[in-house]
Amino acid sequence: MKQTTFTFLLFAVIALVSCRKDRYDPTINQYDEDQIKAYISANGISGMTRDTSGIYYKIINPGRDTALKYSSNISMVFTVQSIDGKYVSTDTIANHYDGFLGHVSSTTYPLGLAVTGLQEAIYNNLKHAGGIMRVIVPSRLAYGVSGAGVGSSTVTTGRINGNQCLDYYVHIIGDQAAQNAYDQLVIKNYITTNGLTGMKQDPDGYWYSIDEPGTGTVPITNNSSVVVTYTTWLLNGTIASQFNDAGGTGFDIPDLIPGVQSGLKKYGTAGSLMTFLIPSSLAYGKLSSSIPPNSIVKYGVRVIGVSP
Repeated sequence: MKQTTFTFLLFAVIALVSCRKDRYDPTINQYDEDQIKAYISANGISGMTRDTSGIYYKIINPGRDTALKYSSNISMVFTVQSIDGKYVSTDTIANHYDGFLGHVSSTTYPLGLAVTGLQEAIYNNLKHAGGIMRVIVPSRLAYGVSGAGVGSSTVTTGRINGNQCLDYYVHIIGDQAAQNAYDQLVIKNYITTNGLTGMKQDPDGYWYSIDEPGTGTVPITNNSSVVVTYTTWLLNGTIASQFNDAGGTGFDIPDLIPGVQSGLKKYGTAGSLMTFLIPSSLAYGKLSSSIPPNSIVKYGVRVIGVSP
């Protein structure tokens, strides 16, 4: 009986050990590594380098501006998608960030941005303003096992599932001159894509078209008040603000954003209908409660009346 019992236990132990050899039970580090390698292979991605934290990256443009510190204030445009393909955010009009590099991982920032691994990749690997990189962040340096956002495992428009590595393209824009150059490139691409052949560039840097000439004779100056109807859009079509009631709404010229001030003074009279494409430095800059920082805006305005 003792021999039989011993033999049974021996076979049980052997069977248990055999099962463990066949079972895939990775650590989170190995799981992330396997998922990233499979993603790279499946998508034919080349030129990626792995750093010691498990982040994969490729420098597209190294940048030559100031070396970045965690205390550096950066202006960033980015895209992001989870490697399962269920969360995709490629709208570079909305995906803007302006703030300290050391605050990128703050939980108060929008989905896809508040990621420790993204902050580390910019600091350790990209290193300079003006640079562009692609980076794949392991899930443990992203949103971990819990994921983030609102939704479910199948409805992921506003959710990143748990244990998902994230694939980013990141452009760190340099100083204000670099921001202006970037804005002009975006505006020119927008004009070409949308066939806006009537747009002209003003020497101040904004673009304009006079869609209907005005009939008024009172010039618009810094001391003027105007009654207008208007709509402000982001270049992805999102309406940031508008007032289109027939009677219009009043503004003193100094209260308008710089690009609109200049455009109305140079080209506007009562009755004018105009469209402006305004770079961020002549629009809302870094600070606005309703639009992303450093946003280009499209501004459509009809001048109803002018008071000296």
